[in-house]
Amino acid sequence: MKVLIFPGQGSQAKGMGKELFDHFKELTERASDVLGYSIRELCLEDPRSELNNTGFTQPALYVVNALSHYKYREEQASAPDYVAGHSLGEYNALLAAECFDFVTGLKLVKRRGELMAQVSNGAMAAILNASREDIERILEENGLTNVDLANYNTPSQIVISGLAAEIARAEPLFTQGRMRYYPLNTSGAFHSRFMRPVKEEFAGFLNTFSFAKPKIPVISNVSARPYDGAGIAEGLAGQIASTVRWSESVQYLLALAADRGDDAVFEEMGHGDVLSRLVHTVKQQTSPSELSAIAVPTKATRPPAVTDTEGGPAGLASAAEKVEAWNRRYGIGTKVRSKVVNYPALETRTQAILLFGHRAAVYMKGYNGYFDLDELAVL
Repeated sequence: MKVLIFPGQGSQAKGMGKELFDHFKELTERASDVLGYSIRELCLEDPRSELNNTGFTQPALYVVNALSHYKYREEQASAPDYVAGHSLGEYNALLAAECFDFVTGLKLVKRRGELMAQVSNGAMAAILNASREDIERILEENGLTNVDLANYNTPSQIVISGLAAEIARAEPLFTQGRMRYYPLNTSGAFHSRFMRPVKEEFAGFLNTFSFAKPKIPVISNVSARPYDGAGIAEGLAGQIASTVRWSESVQYLLALAADRGDDAVFEEMGHGDVLSRLVHTVKQQTSPSELSAIAVPTKATRPPAVTDTEGGPAGLASAAEKVEAWNRRYGIGTKVRSKVVNYPALETRTQAILLFGHRAAVYMKGYNGYFDLDELAVL
């Protein structure tokens, strides 16, 4: 099972794309026209030291990722089985799945980068050698209530995000024993609750575009499961203020391949090998029993895909009513079972939400993913 993966912010480096710009001259010129500056000069020379500024980083990565993918497809006849991207890289995954064209995607990431670059007073740091539960416990015990878990990169590498003062206070707490703390060079608390104003503004921008259904399954950062054909705008807006579930995305793909009796082969597009190293670590730190416990839908049990028609006003109202009814009746920690997959010991970890703006779903403890409410029976 072939999976193409696209990196996000942090993988940029001066000189990236050097072998691509001459090969794709027309696309390079179109990108520069959209951006209002030379993408080639930014990536290869960076004369104004802008490449590490979010407003410039994101369009640069998108262009290099896209050209890298086009080069790959020139050389490889077969299409991948799945695509996925880390944060900004999800736009390239959706481009690869033909949900929008090159220029549309560039306009999206240009606006996304501009909005995210305006955020201040936030910070992020990577924590190594600590589990999600350990980090949540330490934050709670020390009253750091303005820090969220932003990226699940591997089972033992998690990024925290929040107010700059509290991120700084967290450092001595996560440098004890085997734990390691690495501050990240960001201006804002990306992928945290503090990005909600940006999320709302970007959602309005996204709604001026239309998106085609993915021709290749795309794993969503928000749900760590494939987009079901609708809700792309909601997913991209929600991603800004939500945890990037990269580790769970990789584990899902590994489980899916194992269920097919196959191996998952990940190939990284763009510059560097950041994601390939994360995938390697996820593989090393995920046991066969953990993989077998991840429920993957078979063709026979997969719920019907939501169509554009079902995503209209009547469908939205119905899903919203289901969420409201569920939360009125059931609390966090409710024991449930799935009616479509054989998965033991399910327990809700959150209240139900309207996932991607149209799916009535609830996050499940242990499974670490969302189940549609229609799939569940309360025990």
